[in-house]
Amino acid sequence: MTAQMSSSMKVGSKCVRLNGPLIKQLLDSVDSVLFDCDGVIWRGDQAIPGAPQVINLLKENGKRVFFVTNNSTKTRKMYADKMSSMGFDASEQEVFGTAYCCAMYLKTVCKLEGKVYLIGSNAMKQELEAVGIQQTGVGPDLITGKQNDWANVPLDPEVKAVVVGFDEHFSYMKLNRALQYLTQQECLFVGTNRDTRLPLEEGKAVPGTGCLLQAVETAAQRRAHTVGKPSNYMFHCVASQFGVEPGRCLMVGDRLDTDIMLGSNCGLKTLLTLTGVSTLADAEEHQKSGCTERQGMVPDYYVESIADILPALQG
Repeated sequence: MTAQMSSSMKVGSKCVRLNGPLIKQLLDSVDSVLFDCDGVIWRGDQAIPGAPQVINLLKENGKRVFFVTNNSTKTRKMYADKMSSMGFDASEQEVFGTAYCCAMYLKTVCKLEGKVYLIGSNAMKQELEAVGIQQTGVGPDLITGKQNDWANVPLDPEVKAVVVGFDEHFSYMKLNRALQYLTQQECLFVGTNRDTRLPLEEGKAVPGTGCLLQAVETAAQRRAHTVGKPSNYMFHCVASQFGVEPGRCLMVGDRLDTDIMLGSNCGLKTLLTLTGVSTLADAEEHQKSGCTERQGMVPDYYVESIADILPALQG
């Protein structure tokens, strides 16, 4: 199927199969590589075959490697520990998840003075507190009182921002409490990402953070600022700390609407790997469309697996 698709793709400046001398040419043109995680370097709790060697050899060859993920349920340390257990050479400072990026956005861009009402995970709580931001809201929020009382639910006067990430305890009362805070126009509204579905094995999926965020946006009649891919802020977070030059950076991902779009938005080279969500057929449909936004989802290059670049690194 892939061979048929590749022959039908328009060979030009976009969506070129990465193989042979082209791999070395691309690697020579970049100093830094950004990797998405799930579907790119691992699936679930299993490393993609060859992925640890690719990451480690890139570093040995002098490339700077970073990991950018929209998952807000883990801290940077949790990710670094997971990667180390799989054989990846990775440090906490190289991981940029939305839990961390959200905390940095509130701290450095918004210069938040006050608490956060957090619809999110314990990992988000930890990342917020690590930069000195207190939160309220983690854990279940059960229905209390009668419906007529819900609009007068007790609020913390120190809360100056509502933040929405993935929350397994999301409920009507959390939605209501977020609405009550957001009726105050000075209250900031931030979301980690807009991914509507979380793909699982065997083609299954569960609702993603985007579903929760859209519910809060609908109730509050306000639109949140999102920090995760494809928002420019996630790359800015990396670039501001490590001096990454966009024109010398490669974004590697498995999703066209987040990973590849981030690269396009920020002027990075882009590489799609077919071990995750998006397919070559998806890229072809975007390429055939006349829509400018959809063109931003067409990668510069694609590979079957990130392991395809291994021979060039070993040579």
